[in-house]
Amino acid sequence: MIGVDWGTTSFRAFRIAADGSIRDRRTALRGILNIQNSKFADSLREEIGPWLAAGESHVLLSGMIGSRQGWKEAPYLPCPAGAPEIAAALVEIEFDWAQVKLVPGLSATDEAGVAEVMRGEETQVLGVLTAMGGSGLACLPGTHSKWTRVEGNRIVGFTTHMTGEAFGALRGHTILGRMMREGPADGAPFDAGVRRSGDPGGLLHHIFGARAEVLAGRLAETDAAAYLSGILIGHEVRAALDGRQGEVVHVIGSPDLTMLYARAISAHGGFAERHDGEAAARGLAWIGEHATWR
Repeated sequence: MIGVDWGTTSFRAFRIAADGSIRDRRTALRGILNIQNSKFADSLREEIGPWLAAGESHVLLSGMIGSRQGWKEAPYLPCPAGAPEIAAALVEIEFDWAQVKLVPGLSATDEAGVAEVMRGEETQVLGVLTAMGGSGLACLPGTHSKWTRVEGNRIVGFTTHMTGEAFGALRGHTILGRMMREGPADGAPFDAGVRRSGDPGGLLHHIFGARAEVLAGRLAETDAAAYLSGILIGHEVRAALDGRQGEVVHVIGSPDLTMLYARAISAHGGFAERHDGEAAARGLAWIGEHATWR
């Protein structure tokens, strides 16, 4: 089987053996926003053509490729949902060279009843269920970070935090960015920002300090971005772990980003277990095992 994690900006494909191991992999900057004239079929064939020629005939796609802006919209599946429920809700898509199915993504509501949605992260969570023992808390940091609750091998709920996008917007499009120069993303400035997130005053007050501390000569311009990142991630972690200190959090993603989240989780009394981004391949393999193929 071929599993594809196809997001907004990137494309990752995995050739998966019958035992779930990864035989080969491909990556490209061919996210859905980079595909001209919606030529998704052509793009997919160009990327995985050699695997199809070698006999692969089943392709499972997850991520924003199944969104309204993607190849075909796959309706969200309400939580709770695990691999069997997701496999039963796969959406078939026309493709001349193989049988292609879309993973639907999940929907839920938060504690106040406000809607939540995810696409792609559900496959990564399924990919670490063995490490989680089938239940627990997973964090998927990124542009829109997800904190996902798992019980009995099923995703039962989740919350979204726009931390990554907020950081990019604040750094690139506000006065804060004028006081920032390239520097390390971690270290003491990041930790100081995480500590600051626990002070009174709230997020909007705290983030202005990334400018004021530079003006006061107490923070270097090369440290200001890390300090701001620490404030934002600190607020996210504190909200997500409110009342859950001491819990193990399974953090899934790139090493650099999971390292930052592990530092913030530890500072807030949690315990982080880090997992690589190939959890998506393992999750796709598990969904594929439950799917019905021709």
